[in-house]
Amino acid sequence: MKLKNLMLGAILSTMVALCAAADVKTDVDAIKQVITDAYFNGAYNDLNTVNMAKGFHPDFAILGADGDKLERFTIKEWIASIEKRKAQANFDIKKSKREGKIIQVDATAGVASAKLEIYKEGSIQYTDYLSLVQFPSGWKIVSKVYAEHAK
Repeated sequence: MKLKNLMLGAILSTMVALCAAADVKTDVDAIKQVITDAYFNGAYNDLNTVNMAKGFHPDFAILGADGDKLERFTIKEWIASIEKRKAQANFDIKKSKREGKIIQVDATAGVASAKLEIYKEGSIQYTDYLSLVQFPSGWKIVSKVYAEHAK
């Protein structure tokens, strides 16, 4: 009887571990999808501001240092700048195209970080770090910091 209980316990433990691993994989897949739809395609390749609004939290901001000052560029400002650019007579969407690579995603209990690389014409332009939070409506990008590479 003890051997049977021991085996049953081992099987249940393995099943719980596999389910937990599946949840993390599902989270990572969902995060990658948000990054692809809202960030790579929304903000760069397709300039799809509707997808941006879906994947970014309304309080999202790009954070950047200016000396000792921390500057914020909000999602509203970013979307407005894209819409303004798209409305220009000489607008060429090809100039916005970027190749994005997801280098790493780390998710724990409803929060995540992602490291990305952004390339233009085969040359690295930026390394971006996104923070994400899982809300009842899904994963949302809540902030970004970045490093610009020498041109």
